[in-house]
Amino acid sequence: MKKQLLVASILAAFGVSTAQAGTMGDGDLSISGFGTLGVAKSNTDQAQFARYNQAEGVSDKARIGLDSNLGLQATYKFNDQLSGTVQVLTRKNTSTSFTTDLTWAFLKYKINDEVNVRVGRVVVPTFLISDYQNVGYANTMMRPPIELYGQNTLENVDGADVNYQHAFGDVNFTAQAFGGVSRGKLFIPTGAGSVATYRAPAGGITLAAEYGPFQMRLAHARAKLTTNDLTPVNNLTNVLNKFGFTDLANDLSLTPGKKIAFTSVGLTMDWNNILLQSEYAQRRDKEAVYVPDTNAWYALAGYRVGKVLPYYAHAAVTGAGSSVTVPATLPANSPLGATVRGLLVSTEQSSDLVGVRWDFAKNVALKVQVDRVKPKVKSGSLIFVQPAAGITNSVTVVAAALDFVF
Repeated sequence: MKKQLLVASILAAFGVSTAQAGTMGDGDLSISGFGTLGVAKSNTDQAQFARYNQAEGVSDKARIGLDSNLGLQATYKFNDQLSGTVQVLTRKNTSTSFTTDLTWAFLKYKINDEVNVRVGRVVVPTFLISDYQNVGYANTMMRPPIELYGQNTLENVDGADVNYQHAFGDVNFTAQAFGGVSRGKLFIPTGAGSVATYRAPAGGITLAAEYGPFQMRLAHARAKLTTNDLTPVNNLTNVLNKFGFTDLANDLSLTPGKKIAFTSVGLTMDWNNILLQSEYAQRRDKEAVYVPDTNAWYALAGYRVGKVLPYYAHAAVTGAGSSVTVPATLPANSPLGATVRGLLVSTEQSSDLVGVRWDFAKNVALKVQVDRVKPKVKSGSLIFVQPAAGITNSVTVVAAALDFVF
């Protein structure tokens, strides 16, 4: 299992394949894929538990849309230096039905054995498992912790990246720099729910090192996020402009585009039968905007017994302040003042999860996982179909899934 996960991360980092999936095809064309067939339910009908940016989660009725997906990838090798890769992913995201997105689409040019350049659509490498976070088989947990992975809205950019890899003795070092424009959709869960489109010029760098069973990854990215159809915020800024709070309205809005930075560090150890994995991340505004600053982290520990891997993880997200200062002329006890200040408060929650992974067949794994989610400020990430007062009780989510690659 350790070897499989290691191969998955290496191949994904270079865009050759998103998991250690086998390929089929002849000559210069290779085709591979991955998928998850999962079912999940919670113990309440007062809120829905969802992955980040999903328009529909799960409540007290079992559903397959939370974790299920299907990805297909094709790579064509033109010659020893040039290749092209395309990947599509079907899942439930900002729509209540399954939709298909183009997640990879790039030409890769190998300059030498250490440097390559990719041009086209590439994944933003801001997380420890960014390249293969949708490949359930390549991950221990059933899903990336939403407390941390929900803090960055950007999944991919249309642009280019440069990858450098070099061995310094027993240490394999990798550096990746990227730049481009990210375009996509955001699901806004307030009210009846809505979808906003965004555009974000972005760039960043990732440094990674591997030494035996240890891996470390440090990433920093910045983006100028712009959206014109963020209905709840736009409605609020329209009211603020009407009452003369034009500077505050401009500070809150994403319409003119605001700079936001994201920094993360991740560590893994896969030694003998022991698996440890942890990430810590910060989101920080570089210009005044309603989006709160956050700190998030998780830690996972597992112990492998043959083909069975039981594991436990804890994750949390907390607010780290706001970049917007509300003027004293807008009192907190007024309806408008309370609405503005409420918008600037970050959601907070923590989760404890236990699970087991069983690799019972070649390229197929069965997972069962139980999450105990503890919503705090603004009901945490349990933000769908909830009562006006929010959710304060802990929520239990039970899920099972078959992960596979081919």
